[in-house]
Amino acid sequence: FDGPTVSERLDSAHKAIKARDYDRAMKELQAAVKDEPRNPDVHNLIGYTYRVRANPDLPKSFEHYNLALKYNPNHKGTMEYMGEAYLMDKKPEEAEKMLTRLETTCGNQTCAEYQELFKAIADYKSAKK
Repeated sequence: FDGPTVSERLDSAHKAIKARDYDRAMKELQAAVKDEPRNPDVHNLIGYTYRVRANPDLPKSFEHYNLALKYNPNHKGTMEYMGEAYLMDKKPEEAEKMLTRLETTCGNQTCAEYQELFKAIADYKSAKK
């Protein structure tokens, strides 16, 4: 027995994130990334966890989003999350580049990730006014 699989760790991390237990999520994800350093889902969730915790670490977040996209250039979840991270970083033009990339990847404007990021950008802009 060599411990949980990467997909089990991802499940545990998802549950921990839902419960806002970001330390536990990060422990699971750090273990998962040791097992599969090139797994885009793992890097995407690490990026997300760095971004949503009480003291966000955006540089770390971007580092892992970039790795996720390096290992899977069509990772829609990462494009959405990275776009949201750019908004946190007050870079709406970068977020819009991600939105364009999502539209290309999805082949439409109706995929969930496109819709989510589109809404986040719209909310960001209306809050700015």
